[in-house]
Amino acid sequence: MHDLTPCPLCSRIDTHPFHQDIQREYFICPACDVVFVHPKYYLDRKDELKRYELHKNTIGDSGYRSFLQQLCSPLLERLASESIGLDFGSGPGPLLKIMLEEHGHTISLFDTFYAPDKKVFECSYDFITATEVVEHLHHPLFELDRLWSHLNPDGYLGVMTSLRNREVSFPRWHYLSDPTHVVFYSAETMKWVATRWGASMEVISDSVVFFKKSG
Repeated sequence: MHDLTPCPLCSRIDTHPFHQDIQREYFICPACDVVFVHPKYYLDRKDELKRYELHKNTIGDSGYRSFLQQLCSPLLERLASESIGLDFGSGPGPLLKIMLEEHGHTISLFDTFYAPDKKVFECSYDFITATEVVEHLHHPLFELDRLWSHLNPDGYLGVMTSLRNREVSFPRWHYLSDPTHVVFYSAETMKWVATRWGASMEVISDSVVFFKKSG
């Protein structure tokens, strides 16, 4: 028996132990297939920021641009000209904003540490991006639902996060090495999210998923 550990995504309480290493315990939800760590392992904001400051993702980094291109290129293929977007979890170097603006789109930013102006949630958007952020969320259902509520009809929400793949050994998965990664999604998890919203969903790759809101 383990203490009831509610799923941070769907709130089910009948979660099960999934894995344990020397640093953390992981649980899995039988309803939405998300794997997560117990909240006792969450870093406080000061330590979380210290970890983010170790990232070297800068605007002039060609490798970072190539990385973001995995989401940017297929998104651009789907956007109408001069669309209005929000980059959620933009980080200290908002390169994705620049990449999308190079194609005539207008982008607002939100990041709890680097661009914390919540006035962006007073608007609605033709598209929203969340690159390498959903795995960090302590309250993923609240944040995802909030993003969806600010998306216009026929709009796209583009999510970039490494999806848990049963072909890859979970204990050896590189995603576990970052202590700020606390929620791990699978393709089945994303299907659960799409069903909740009544959204159409495209799995672009093993790390990029698009949700489209009906018109």
